[in-house]
Amino acid sequence: MRSDEVKKGTSRAPHRSLFKSMGYTDEEINRPLIGIASSFNEIIPGHIDLNKIVDAAKAGVRISGGTPIVFGGIGVCDGIAMGHTGMQYSLASREIIADSIEIMAHAHKFDALVLVCNCDKIVPGMLMAAARINIPAIIISGGPMLAGRHNKKAIDLSTVFEAVGAHQAEKISSDELSEIENSACPTCGSCSGMFTANSMNCLSEAIGMALPANGSALAISAKRIRLAKETGMAIMQLLEQNICPRDIMSKAAFFNAVSVDMALGCSTNTSLHLPAIAKEAGVDLNLEMFNEVSKSVPNLCSLAPAGNHHMEDLDDAGGVSAVMAVLKDNKYLDMSCMTATTKTVAENIKGAKVTDTNVIRSISDCYHPTGGIAALFGNLAPDGCVVKQSAVAPQMLKSSGPARVFESEEEAVDAISKGKIVKGDVVVIRNEGPKGGPGMREMLTPTAMIAGMGLDKEVVLLTDGRFSGATKGASIGHISPEAASKGPIGIIEDDDMISIDIINRKIKVEISDQEIQKRLKAYKPPKKNLKGYLARYAQLVQSANTGAVLNDFT
Repeated sequence: MRSDEVKKGTSRAPHRSLFKSMGYTDEEINRPLIGIASSFNEIIPGHIDLNKIVDAAKAGVRISGGTPIVFGGIGVCDGIAMGHTGMQYSLASREIIADSIEIMAHAHKFDALVLVCNCDKIVPGMLMAAARINIPAIIISGGPMLAGRHNKKAIDLSTVFEAVGAHQAEKISSDELSEIENSACPTCGSCSGMFTANSMNCLSEAIGMALPANGSALAISAKRIRLAKETGMAIMQLLEQNICPRDIMSKAAFFNAVSVDMALGCSTNTSLHLPAIAKEAGVDLNLEMFNEVSKSVPNLCSLAPAGNHHMEDLDDAGGVSAVMAVLKDNKYLDMSCMTATTKTVAENIKGAKVTDTNVIRSISDCYHPTGGIAALFGNLAPDGCVVKQSAVAPQMLKSSGPARVFESEEEAVDAISKGKIVKGDVVVIRNEGPKGGPGMREMLTPTAMIAGMGLDKEVVLLTDGRFSGATKGASIGHISPEAASKGPIGIIEDDDMISIDIINRKIKVEISDQEIQKRLKAYKPPKKNLKGYLARYAQLVQSANTGAVLNDFT
């Protein structure tokens, strides 16, 4: 066993002594040492209950003859970090999460890892670590929260953000805003729509690194606790058979994940995280591949923010396994891929079925004939940008309008709140990319305000930063190269006409190539006075089209 390096032989007597100081017995020390990476904290709704998941996973490990050893990890709540400088640290935290698990796994020679997580950057950070370390590992999330209720309708966190815009537009009262605030998030868990956290939890299952039902079993359910125990038992099987993350996360497995991504209508942030995870696994995954899959895989689900269904509806309808069963019948998946169950995809989803064909539709009755995400290319985004096309109104799939340029999220929010954005405008928010932000802030506030004011079917938003998985409307992010890397978005001026054709995957500023080059030659990206981790991150991070990975010094 790998852990023999810290516990076997006379020379390791001091090491065993330290174990015994914590109460470990010789029997526990002699068993496989299973690291339980827990991102429990009291600041993220999806994480506040993770100790229950940890305890259940530990029980599963012990049942199967291992010794579970818990260690902690950081996590940022994107919702609480939203709309201020705290969001600069969210994407950047993904690298810290991966690095810290690498440190703990190697320093203590764990034999295998159970990765207990739930939300936006924590799930991909842990998957990156698993691929990098490549010892037996498995993911178990804390699960989604229930949707809230207001006026007999299901609501969620994005409803609150949109209600702020509606209140500012004097469409709802302060009392109604307060009612929505108090009702939208009724339980612990990851926010209830197909936002980034639930997208990544579902894709952890689709790629094979989590057990079936990981994506949709509710945080407050006994099903989730049972799943955590089963996960603890499963890691011991993976260890016994020496099945490691790179055995699971093959190129075919990433194609499976992107196919499920398109069918579910996941967050645009998956186009950042999947390539970053793939890089750690030695697999090349780019935006062109997302488009390739999107053209052939239809959108089968319409979960919030695209539609009115939530994670509880997906779970009741059969969950990710049922979605994969529909895709299997049309040969959109590689059924031979190995998974964390030690079985293939085909074996895992055998018997899975759809129990609500409105939540998970058939191929012939799909919500959209193409996948949920589209990557656009053109002179405004030579290296690409992304949009959640399943959440875009049909009339906005092709549009054009004059640019309204802002140098930060705060400037844009101020203009929107003062009614300076009107029908037909194209709002351009720049200097918010991975390097220029830094940290590629996720911007739900401006998109939700636009939606709350009733302009989401009339106004386009563009940024070299990111939009939340809870965003709806023609919100196009990840524009690459970013302004800080002298990308064309940096030289857009007010009233430049911008054309967007999501159907044909094109985005263009209507000025000549000569004018673009002339402006770029004169353009100097603004400099920011950065210190600490953000200063280091800004120096190392690459463009969004790479997954915002850090420079490789190997």
